[in-house]
Amino acid sequence: MSIIVSRPSTFGQLKTAGFKQFSVKEEMRKNMLKRLRSKEPLFPGIIGYEKTVLPGIVNAILSQHDFILLGLRGQAKSRILRALAGFLDEYVPVIAGSHLNESPFRPILSLSQQRAAEFGDDLPIEWLHRDQRYHEKLATPDVTVADLVGDIDPIKAATKKLSYDDEGVIHYGIIPRSNRGIFSINELPDLSPRIQVALLNVLEEEDIQIRGFPLRIPLDIQLVFTANPEDYTNRGSIITPLKDRIDSQIITHYPDRLEHAMLITEQEAWIDRDSECELRVPRYFRELIEDVTFEARKSEFVDQKSGVSARMPIALLENVLSNMERRAARLQEQVMYPRLTDLHIALTAMTGKMELVYEGEQEGPTLVARKIIGQAVKCIFRRYLPEPDVHSRKSDEQRSAEEVDQEEETEPEQDDVDSVYQPIVSWFAEGQTVDTSDELASEDYLRRLKQVSGLRETAVRGFSISDGQEIGLGMELVLEGLHQHSMLSKRDLDSTTSYRDMLRAMFDQMTQDNG
Repeated sequence: MSIIVSRPSTFGQLKTAGFKQFSVKEEMRKNMLKRLRSKEPLFPGIIGYEKTVLPGIVNAILSQHDFILLGLRGQAKSRILRALAGFLDEYVPVIAGSHLNESPFRPILSLSQQRAAEFGDDLPIEWLHRDQRYHEKLATPDVTVADLVGDIDPIKAATKKLSYDDEGVIHYGIIPRSNRGIFSINELPDLSPRIQVALLNVLEEEDIQIRGFPLRIPLDIQLVFTANPEDYTNRGSIITPLKDRIDSQIITHYPDRLEHAMLITEQEAWIDRDSECELRVPRYFRELIEDVTFEARKSEFVDQKSGVSARMPIALLENVLSNMERRAARLQEQVMYPRLTDLHIALTAMTGKMELVYEGEQEGPTLVARKIIGQAVKCIFRRYLPEPDVHSRKSDEQRSAEEVDQEEETEPEQDDVDSVYQPIVSWFAEGQTVDTSDELASEDYLRRLKQVSGLRETAVRGFSISDGQEIGLGMELVLEGLHQHSMLSKRDLDSTTSYRDMLRAMFDQMTQDNG
């Protein structure tokens, strides 16, 4: 759109100002190229798609394609589509009072054509902002053709005393009302096949026809869709003729890098709170929260066709922060670090965001979530600390000579690894236990953990901890990591966790079983 000092109010003033009209797809193409040349961010807030998804979207816009984003839940599909309005011109002129945002250069309804002929250059115009030119509809089974396209309204005909062949009796649906803008349908497969057929003409001919009314309404519109592959089998599918008419299909995905996942969670989670207590969450605990999600996406108990949304680590971090606030308020402490028990108490952020397979349902959502957290702790343990039994994964016969050489170069000697954890394991072997709890004051929590021989030194060395209170989290992660490697036993009772010697726990269990 040409730069205009003051926006004209009539068609004549608009022409005098030298306004040049573009179609919606031409607008988006022009503005996309402008942003590419200026190296401005294309989709602010969208992380991890720079090399994969975004090039496909850019190419679709430059090709003036209608397109669909195909991906699992929580992959920012709707957010991307809503950002498309940013590629429209800031304002466009429309005929004043038009329900279909008609251009004064191209009136399409007979009433507007009559007004244009009657007023000529004095035809009044209004200016439509880009935010008013994006509309979306969530596809649900109860959506009708009338909702999307329109229908004849008998009440309007009766009240206005119009015949059914008069254009004034038509009630226009959301698609024609999105004329000269962007229209998005979320979860397209949820629309029944009969309703999807109604979209064929919009995509192919870029016009609509309402029932048997002798009027074809040309549309200037960008159509975009989202779909979840799971929907193809569970709730429906995109009919083949419609899928063929959607010019570009772009596959979305979950973050494949830990850094990207952490940036997304930090961007979306409610972290900056007006809390009276200072909440400090170390980086390695943020990593742990993301690892929980990564492990859930690999778990045999979770239905991977449904996916695990990026909303899970966001909700998990928010619940952990809330539990830290709750503990700080109850104990009247000014600085609070997370504890592993916070993660277990925050299970409510996990169980509702994972669809379980049959085996997972048999285990139960809570137990599955705890197992996933355990695997995530194992990941963090291996990332920051020597793995206790480095050669247990493969025998030398199973590994290639190259793998053996690489491990000898990069991994510590087993004797060195054992010496790191031997003081800790020996302390528990003497029959001593450690109980940690969400309800313990920080001073008592640290005192209980520091009594374990070698535990503090291992945590300081592994997690590079300098702060006095943070050491508690590091020590607890070391104990949990040793438990996940079957070097310590653990028992969970409500908000209390008890660590003890593995062999002693086995003998005690055998004694109980034998009565």
